[in-house]
Amino acid sequence: MTVAHGEPGRFSAAGINKKDMNKIRVGLLLEDFEQSAWACTMVRNIQESASAEVVLVIKKETQEKKKSSPWSFIREKSTNFFYKVYVKLENRFTKNKPDAFAPMDLRPLIGTAAIIPVQCIEKKFSDYIREEDLAVIRQHKPDVLIRMGFRILRGGILQAARYGIWSYHHGDNFRYRGGPNGFWEVFKGEKEVGAVLQILTEDLDGGQILFRSWSGVEAKLNSTQNTTFWKTATFISRKLNELHRLGPDEFFRRVEQLNQPLTMYSGRNYTMPKGGEFIRLFCKKILKAVKRKMDRLIYKEQWILLYAFQDKPGIAKSIFRYKRLQPSLDKYWADPFPYYRDGRYYIFFEEVPNPGADEVGHISVMEIKKNGEVSEPVIVLKKDYHLSYPFLFEHNGELYMIPETSQHSTVELYKCTGFPTTWEFAGNLLENIKATDSTLLYKDGKYWLFATVCETAGASMSEELFLFHADELIGGNWQPHPGNPVISDVRSARPAGAFFTYNGKLYRPSQDCAGRYGFATNINEVLELNEHSYREQRVTRVSPDWAKDVLATHTLTFSHDLTMIDAIVKRRKW
Repeated sequence: MTVAHGEPGRFSAAGINKKDMNKIRVGLLLEDFEQSAWACTMVRNIQESASAEVVLVIKKETQEKKKSSPWSFIREKSTNFFYKVYVKLENRFTKNKPDAFAPMDLRPLIGTAAIIPVQCIEKKFSDYIREEDLAVIRQHKPDVLIRMGFRILRGGILQAARYGIWSYHHGDNFRYRGGPNGFWEVFKGEKEVGAVLQILTEDLDGGQILFRSWSGVEAKLNSTQNTTFWKTATFISRKLNELHRLGPDEFFRRVEQLNQPLTMYSGRNYTMPKGGEFIRLFCKKILKAVKRKMDRLIYKEQWILLYAFQDKPGIAKSIFRYKRLQPSLDKYWADPFPYYRDGRYYIFFEEVPNPGADEVGHISVMEIKKNGEVSEPVIVLKKDYHLSYPFLFEHNGELYMIPETSQHSTVELYKCTGFPTTWEFAGNLLENIKATDSTLLYKDGKYWLFATVCETAGASMSEELFLFHADELIGGNWQPHPGNPVISDVRSARPAGAFFTYNGKLYRPSQDCAGRYGFATNINEVLELNEHSYREQRVTRVSPDWAKDVLATHTLTFSHDLTMIDAIVKRRKW
């Protein structure tokens, strides 16, 4: 693998064929064998894959630090004093399970990998590995080096591996370069935080992007970091699998396409906040938290249903005209799927009694008339695990449902044997999988199943869209799409209703879960769908802007001339 002159870090795959690919030889750059749990999971994923193996560990030897003057020591400790105290207090009183940063011993995971101790030439912020150590590293012929330690790497180590050094940047390098990870997003009230896997170059945080993802920002810093880091534990093994499957020529052609747009960064190089800056940010955050607490004393958030009838079949476009179906305060209704049959309209939906208690959701149905009159809800499907998102579809003249059953680690199929209340289990489409809001599409002679999947415990359930396909619905051999996840973005991954066509184009509704779960609904045009690729682009959006008490909306479906959505509304407790 060579580097093109004049373009630092632009890797060329000339002269390497896919048929020459054996297991990818991976090296780890680290300072200590004690690593965070998420990093150990990342290494375990590599070792358990069929495409790569860890053959080399490059361990930085600790150098004796120069003694600093008492004044320098005090200044160093006091500059970020308030930030460090905040982090310690938050970690003490907020425990994340599983904890992405729990210390673990990496040695049992590296097997027979060679261990090469190196001493660095240390400059102000950078590490340069000595030439004699580089010669030893090159003898092991690493294909990929993974940065799990060291400071900013400079010099010959950047070209020591065939396909470069792969490194995480936990943050959106379009907006926040530097660190601490997630801090600025949380304290500036951003809705999403980025994560990037890149090939390192001399340009700090400006290397070739291999994979880019966005996660949701939570109220607490350590919770935001925990879910984000757990999610990224799969990134490297996925890209190594892709490199092995495609071969370097095709893999780096796609990398070049991903990096074609010109990107400039005009922000500052973010560092740990100093005293005054942290206090200002902290006070703003406290004021927002107090306001939320006061709201919760007076108001309750509740999911409700909304509907609109039209004069002709199709989707109702003016959301402010929708009318409400509001349950009593002791329950909520969500995920509506309307169904038109024999001139009558039925709504299948998720019903949760006593939200926040131990009650789990079940699927109910009620009939609605054009004048807004509705029947009493009837439970049609109830389990000892949570059910929601009753996706309806017809197959061979029969009505089927795929409810959301991620708590049971399945994707379950039910057949209607007595409309509308009697449903029989028809089998599992997928097993041993945490999949949410499964949505089926029949296109080009195949069944396509879309769902958000959580591959690593501790990561979010709403951020990565996976795609599966089969030739047969029942008993079909469901194959995962090679591009999985086809979307890794909290703002658009999770399904929000059935696919539909409009003016000859195919659309997929999806949720924007940035800032809060189910905040808004996107309508995305499907540009490409086949066994090798999936692409979509957002064309419009339903935001919770039509009434002051509406806080979120996350499902949009229609049948015949009835369109339905759901929404979170703020209601007084008394």
